[in-house]
Amino acid sequence: MITQGLVIRSTGSWYKVRVADGTVLDCRIQGKFRLDGVPLTNPVAVGDIVAISADASDTTYSITQIMPRKNYVARQSPRKKHQLHLLASNVDQALLIITLVQPKLKQGFIDRFLLMTEPRDIPVIIVFNKCDLYTEDDMRVYDFLREIYTDLGYTVIMSSATERLHIEPLREMLRDKVTLISGQSGVGKSSLVNAIDSTLDLSTKKLSDYTGKGQHTTTFAEMYHLAEGGSIIDTPGIKTLSFNNLEPQDIAHNFRELFIASDECKYNNCLHRSEPGCEVVQRVESGRISELRYGNYLTLLEEAEDQNYWERKSDY
Repeated sequence: MITQGLVIRSTGSWYKVRVADGTVLDCRIQGKFRLDGVPLTNPVAVGDIVAISADASDTTYSITQIMPRKNYVARQSPRKKHQLHLLASNVDQALLIITLVQPKLKQGFIDRFLLMTEPRDIPVIIVFNKCDLYTEDDMRVYDFLREIYTDLGYTVIMSSATERLHIEPLREMLRDKVTLISGQSGVGKSSLVNAIDSTLDLSTKKLSDYTGKGQHTTTFAEMYHLAEGGSIIDTPGIKTLSFNNLEPQDIAHNFRELFIASDECKYNNCLHRSEPGCEVVQRVESGRISELRYGNYLTLLEEAEDQNYWERKSDY
């Protein structure tokens, strides 16, 4: 028997696949799969449409083929730096949940996340959770960041899972769409999802009393159907984000405002640092491009160059 199904849970070795009649089958993969020539820690992603086959007794199932993806979100594996880790595939949008307090927002995290979605043209909604805890200074930071990212075309919204603030607008944004849910560990991701749809009852934990940092409540990626239509793909909290699949030019091309300005740079291969006639640098100096975003870009550019240097050196 060969049939197709939707991957709704990934544990790294076993996958749950829902077939047309609603039955969920436990499957393993058959063969090796790569993504753009790069080895994968999890070859099959939640959201994939796959072909599965059964043995003669119809008791054991294998994933034999992955149907073409319309998009995917991938990151460098946090444990195996030369491999990619798939977060999800075939999504309509991503919901990035962050907070300014408990835990404090890591500098550059938003831009690192956008570097995963921008190459695939995946719309991103940036949610500042736990807004009931924000001080006046926190609100000034929020207003500053909201202006930067809304000017770039991203949707930015505040929320509070505990006080149920701005939950209805979020619920409407998720309706009838497949949404990747992601964020730093401890930002209240599971609590916010539960507030959006109380039928899900996802597991939640408090911050570590000792470190003040988030603890993982989601261990594996899993898809859930929303009561009012649509689905979410819940993913484990992210502590760090690095990229082994991007060249320096990829970094430059996926900062929206830098890419637009680069048309007026003197050189086609400009990396927007100290090159003569760089339009990006001129716009940063005149305030038309955010210094914060530009600083994050330079950090990511340096990381990509360093990683590529050591990879090339290891080839000798």
